[in-house]
Amino acid sequence: MKEIVIISGKGGTGKTSVASALASLAGKKAIVADCDVDASNLHLIMHPKITSREEFYSGTLAEIDEKACIACGLCQNVCRFNAVEYSNNLYAIDELNCEGCGYCSKVCPSGAITMKPQKSGDVFHGDTEIADGMVYAKLGIGAENSGKLVAKVKKDAMLMAEKKGRNIILVDGSPGIGCPVVSSLSGASYVVIVTEPSVSGFHDLTRVIELIQKFRLSAGCIINKRDLNEEISQKIKDYLIGEGVQHLADLPYHNSFSKAIKEGVPVTTLEVKEINDALCTVWSKINNQ
Repeated sequence: MKEIVIISGKGGTGKTSVASALASLAGKKAIVADCDVDASNLHLIMHPKITSREEFYSGTLAEIDEKACIACGLCQNVCRFNAVEYSNNLYAIDELNCEGCGYCSKVCPSGAITMKPQKSGDVFHGDTEIADGMVYAKLGIGAENSGKLVAKVKKDAMLMAEKKGRNIILVDGSPGIGCPVVSSLSGASYVVIVTEPSVSGFHDLTRVIELIQKFRLSAGCIINKRDLNEEISQKIKDYLIGEGVQHLADLPYHNSFSKAIKEGVPVTTLEVKEINDALCTVWSKINNQ
């Protein structure tokens, strides 16, 4: 099973546009997974028909039984996250502040506090006309454990690929180098980095490559909007050579990307020759890995 993960050092580089374009080139040979669970948006381009939805639980939240509570205030005294509120002679839990540590339940003399499983988000499975299937998720507001939710999305995508007899999984990862990205990279066969020729783009690219090297993963880089700053574009290319990262392609700054986003379609469907040729070359290089 080949698992191709598309990531970027920062947001706004065109990562999801590239991911949807590669999905369109892979077609029915691939399963697509959107692991940017904090801001999932690949489905806006892939337009999956949802076949199932699953609630995802991870971690716990404190819950106070008002009838059993003796209003001693011990829970509020020990909580370091200001998650216990007191109003009208009643104690209650602020769910956004609760870290689920369980300390309050341990000290409660009346057993009024229990730790309940926390719903962190939802996982969606669907059929799409572009690829042979899609899995994506939405992390709940203020919810944590995004890394675990990413792992769930990847696992479900793997199961879908096995069921459908597909050997390619395209993963749209998160920007940055945080927990969701680390989870996205786990088990990757090849990593595609999408960057841009800006000072922040180059800086964050170096951090992403450092992370990838710790995982000892093979990687290639696409320089999107390369004509915005030719000097930094060349600096990026030189850096890639020094780090042993494959330079996959340069993509020009072109209004077809924004048009594709507006219309909710992969940029490849707009048939801009320069862009399509470059992306086809990228897909060919990835397949040869």
